Amino acid sequence: MAGSTFGNIFRITTWGESHGKGLGVVIDGCPAGIELNEEDIQMYLDRRKPGQSRFTTQRKEGDVARIMSGVFEGKTTGTPISIMVMNEDQHSADYSEIANYYRPGHADFTFDEKYGFRDYRGGGRSSGRETIGRVAAGAVAMKLLEKIGISVDAYSKNIGGIEIDYNNFDISERDNNPFAVPDASSVDKIEKYATEVMANRDSMGGIIECVAKGLPVGLGEPVFDKLDACLAKAIMSIGAVKGFEIGEGFNVANLTGLTNNDGFSMKDGTIVKNSNKSGGVLGGMSDGGDLVFRAAIKPTPSISAKQNTVNKQGEDIEISIKGRHDPMIVPRAVVVVECMTACVLADLLLENMTSKIDNVCKVYER
Repeated sequence: MAGSTFGNIFRITTWGESHGKGLGVVIDGCPAGIELNEEDIQMYLDRRKPGQSRFTTQRKEGDVARIMSGVFEGKTTGTPISIMVMNEDQHSADYSEIANYYRPGHADFTFDEKYGFRDYRGGGRSSGRETIGRVAAGAVAMKLLEKIGISVDAYSKNIGGIEIDYNNFDISERDNNPFAVPDASSVDKIEKYATEVMANRDSMGGIIECVAKGLPVGLGEPVFDKLDACLAKAIMSIGAVKGFEIGEGFNVANLTGLTNNDGFSMKDGTIVKNSNKSGGVLGGMSDGGDLVFRAAIKPTPSISAKQNTVNKQGEDIEISIKGRHDPMIVPRAVVVVECMTACVLADLLLENMTSKIDNVCKVYER
């Protein structure tokens, strides 16, 4: 199986399965000298781990990070960083029944057709637990970004069609509720709707918004490796994501050139944009404004409501999926979006150092 590696300089390779012994990531290309310990990684893993409310899967995993290499005396050494998380609460028997049929909305059918084999215990590599490696890598990337004043914050913008009110926006509220919404006034409405959907043995989707601040002008390349193209690949590679838009996104189809363009002006001797419909990207490169994009998250496909499917014998059957599953993926996916964004930005920052000979000379000047 190919395709478990992402990035050019800051390269990450995730490994492991949902019901295997453990999961993790190997990070290659991280500069030496960055202060890093297991607590730095754990704070991000704790935001995605299961069992934190009745609105997430009740699988009880501590998701404890262990740094196996690449760090010495509290700092990165420049060698590959290996991070491992052991699985502790696998209930593989919950999945033995599905070995003979294909769950709607899952990779069961495509895995069997492509490889002639699949790990039916929780989805194997297609499980949401694969994102543990992404989050651990993103936590390391965040430490790199912090050194140069870049911040990345994602949050639930919409769950089940219920939008946050930006008049009540408070990013600190995101971590105070089970839905990762930065608007306390929306919590009760989402909880009521989620309770109704769960009572019907169904699930719900939503939209995650992500904002990165402090980016220099020029991250990204103008052809294939555009900043927005790299972000789209990274975010769309998250299993539950079915849509990506940056800035005005799909709404640009309803605008004119005059209403869509961001005008420029001078402020304190610096060129600034008067608006940010571009979402912080012009010509595939960061333009100095806030990077703003959104990801559409599908409803959890594992639901206990009855669904139609077929088994390996080619018979039409009706199923009700058993096991422990998230009624909504959105809250736990917020930190995954955040961390994949950090990985993209870290990679492009390192690439950007060679964009001008002046930059190279600064490194090697005597």
